[in-house]
Amino acid sequence: MSVFEILILVAAGFVSGAINAVAGGGTFIAFGALTLVGLPPITANATSSITQFPGYVTSTLAYRRELKVIGRAALPFLIVSALGGLVGALILLALDNPQFRAMVPWLLIAATALFAAGPRITRALKARQMHASPLVAWAIQFLVAIYGGFFGAGMGIMMLASLGLTEGEDFHRLNAIKTLLSVVIAIIAIIVFVNGGLIAWSAAWVMLIAVAIGGYLGVAAARRFPQAWVRGFVIAVGLFLTVYYFVTG
Repeated sequence: MSVFEILILVAAGFVSGAINAVAGGGTFIAFGALTLVGLPPITANATSSITQFPGYVTSTLAYRRELKVIGRAALPFLIVSALGGLVGALILLALDNPQFRAMVPWLLIAATALFAAGPRITRALKARQMHASPLVAWAIQFLVAIYGGFFGAGMGIMMLASLGLTEGEDFHRLNAIKTLLSVVIAIIAIIVFVNGGLIAWSAAWVMLIAVAIGGYLGVAAARRFPQAWVRGFVIAVGLFLTVYYFVTG
C-alpha cells in the first residue's frame, strides 16, 4: 500500500470507530475506504468484517451484567445466529467478484434505508407494536444472521427489530443480546473468510488499530455534533457508495 492509501484507511478507521460508538453505521465507512484503495468487493467486505469485530466485543463486555440476567434465554438466538452466519459467509465464499459486485449497490441501498429508518424502528419497538411467537422470532433472526454473515451493514437494526418481537421493551436487554449475537455472527464469518483467503491482512491491521483509537478517542469529538448529523453523514456515505456502484457497474 502507498502512504496515501494507508492514510485513507487510518482516517476511515478512526471515523468508523467513532461513529460506531455514537450512532452506528461504521461498516459503510470501512467498506467504502477499502474499495477506494483498490480491494475487490468481496475482499473489502470480508476485511471490513474483521475491522468491526473489536467494537462488537467491547460492546458485549459493556453489557455483561445484562447478559448474566438473560442467561439461557439467549441460547436459541445464539444457535440460529451461528448457523445463519455460517450460511451467509459460505454464500459469499461461493460467489466471484463480478457476481458480488452486481449485488453491492442493491445491498448498500437496502442497508442505507434500514439505517435511515432506525429511529422509527426503535420507536415502534418501544411502543410494542409488534409481537410474535418465539419460533417466528428465531426464524427471522436466522435470516438476519444470513445477511450478517454475507454483508453485515445494517445488521444491528435488523436484529433490534427481530429481537423486539419477543424480548420485551427493555432496550438495554435488546442491545445486550444484539451485541452478543453480532460477536457470534462475526466470529463464524471471519473463520470462513480467513479459511477462504478473503482477508487483506495489511489493510485489516491498519484499520483495526485506527478503529480502536477512533472508538476510544473519537467519541468525545463525535458527541460535539448532534446524533442526527452523525447519522446523516453515514446515510450520505451509504447513498454516495450506492450511486458510485450503480454508475460504475
